[in-house]
Amino acid sequence: MESTAPKTPDLTSAERPRTTAHGDRTRRQILRRAVDIASAQGLEGLTIGSLAKELGMSKSGLFAHFGSKEELQLAVVDEAAVIFAENVVEPAFEAPEGVARLYALMDHWVGYVDESVFPGGCFWSKVESEFSARSGVVRDKIVELTSEYIKAMQADVENAKRRGELRDDADAAQLTFEFGAYVQGCNLASQLHGDRAAFGRARLGIRRRIEDAATDKGKKALAAYIKG
Repeated sequence: MESTAPKTPDLTSAERPRTTAHGDRTRRQILRRAVDIASAQGLEGLTIGSLAKELGMSKSGLFAHFGSKEELQLAVVDEAAVIFAENVVEPAFEAPEGVARLYALMDHWVGYVDESVFPGGCFWSKVESEFSARSGVVRDKIVELTSEYIKAMQADVENAKRRGELRDDADAAQLTFEFGAYVQGCNLASQLHGDRAAFGRARLGIRRRIEDAATDKGKKALAAYIKG
């Protein structure tokens, strides 16, 4: 009987996946390019074949790193989350707790889109739209990661309330929804219409919304942070 075991890809030594730091670095370089492509073409437009051609690798070499298109998509989503954390979340934590950190989080998020971290604009806006009506593990991963960020924003709102910098009636879910809408809006305006002024409008809208919900203590803290 013919064996049903999967055939081992015939790889060059340069393409064989390694468990060393070099192998990890190579994998991340592959993923970084894959995230760039997905930001413009979507995750469904990203295939092992197209990515291998882009990187000048063989399909079997890339297949050794990612056994299927779905595995590649999941790895790309995880890599995008790491890049987002490096560009948005981690810098925001340098700001003081309270409204300053809440504003910093949103300011860095707008900056992440403004600075064109990805050629296709906001990676998350792209894949959320692409997978919003789908089902499966890739959609579940996107929902999981974006939900974590929403919860983190809401936690910052609640923390600012406990510190007396936002009013007790400030609605965390409503505020984070509006903040997200500002980012989505400036991303669309810049990508579709080339409107670079949209980023300044988004920052101004976010600042005014925080000020509307802030106590006098919060307004002073926000003004001091923005003034630097």
